[in-house]
Amino acid sequence: MTRPRSTRISAALLALVLASAACGDDDEAAPEESSAPEESSATEETSAPAATSAPEATEPPATDAPDGGAADLADVCPSPLVIQTDWFAEAEHGGLYEMIGEGYTVDVDNKVVSGPMVAGGQPTGIDLEVRSGGPAIGFAAPRAQIYTDSSIHIAYSNIDAQALAWADTPLIAIMAPLETNPQIIMWDPDTYPDIETVEDLGEAGVIVNIFGGFGFADVFVAQGIWSAEQVDPSYDGSPARFIESRDIAQQGFASAEPYNYEFVFEEYGKRPSFQLLADAGYPIYSQTLSVLPENVEAMAPCWEAFIPIAQQAAIDYVNAPDRANAIIIDAVEQFDTFWVYDQGLADYSVATQLELGLVGNGPDGTLGNIDEARVETVLELMRTAGADVPDDLVGADMFTNEFIDETIGL
Repeated sequence: MTRPRSTRISAALLALVLASAACGDDDEAAPEESSAPEESSATEETSAPAATSAPEATEPPATDAPDGGAADLADVCPSPLVIQTDWFAEAEHGGLYEMIGEGYTVDVDNKVVSGPMVAGGQPTGIDLEVRSGGPAIGFAAPRAQIYTDSSIHIAYSNIDAQALAWADTPLIAIMAPLETNPQIIMWDPDTYPDIETVEDLGEAGVIVNIFGGFGFADVFVAQGIWSAEQVDPSYDGSPARFIESRDIAQQGFASAEPYNYEFVFEEYGKRPSFQLLADAGYPIYSQTLSVLPENVEAMAPCWEAFIPIAQQAAIDYVNAPDRANAIIIDAVEQFDTFWVYDQGLADYSVATQLELGLVGNGPDGTLGNIDEARVETVLELMRTAGADVPDDLVGADMFTNEFIDETIGL
């Protein structure tokens, strides 16, 4: 694996978003879903033409699309169909870019990638528009965007954040592209060779540096896994403290941080130890494709056609990611901000998504559906930790599997 280079910014500034903010963290379950600190001073956007034609990308081989796949969606879906993500283009969003065909364009000013939507390499009759989030929209929550911008049809969201914001800005998840949340807690393996789990960190009294806002830490404290004193919510995304002290734990993402700390942050130069939050007992669905409650049925004919395509695209992407990764890398390069993304990180992310089951089937062998019992577990964990969740909210209120094709799975 070659060592990537970044000549525009220091490692510390790069990590402002790579560490824990990256990989689409919806909001750490905080009220405003910010996946990074509010400070956006690290953004170094350079002037560029508003929309430029991207280099031609090789079309994926034609495959048998799912039912409703390569059919003409023009009669049932808007064009463009607009998806608001939670960060710049990255491999965790790969299924979306898998659905963008040849002749796509990159809107540099607005950080948008758009082009003809394809299913298994075949045209669908509509365009798809993928909008970057995070610093591209002033760290506003995708939920806030879909409520204030009527051109957005789908917004990314985490299931715990949906519960917290249910009273004011409810969303309904119609697909979960990721089966497992990529978020981790990591620690230095040389400093703590005997620590293997999040619970071990609690028993050892290790300080855990995280972003502020309600989330997993509150749950772990309520369960007695961590003490309130060892939770330090001052994390700003920089790797400096973790690298210099080596004696704290820190939040991050399995699909990014291990690679970055080994190959990008040369002063650290090794793979940190970590545990997924999902394995530690916080099994949220992250980065769900969510819609306004009124649009579940109002746009049902579109979702019936689109969601099976999105399911298959997630599978096609991890099985053959090169084409979509080329779009992701090209888009980030054209955006020309502090956010950088190279082939090494893209390859690592895809491999990790498969290895750890971040992308995968649910217990019934279907990719993209949501398990009601798992959502109920999350609600119970949140309530036990004192989260402001409506008393009458139940898991089934926050999602629907009615558009999922149960025959589609890895």
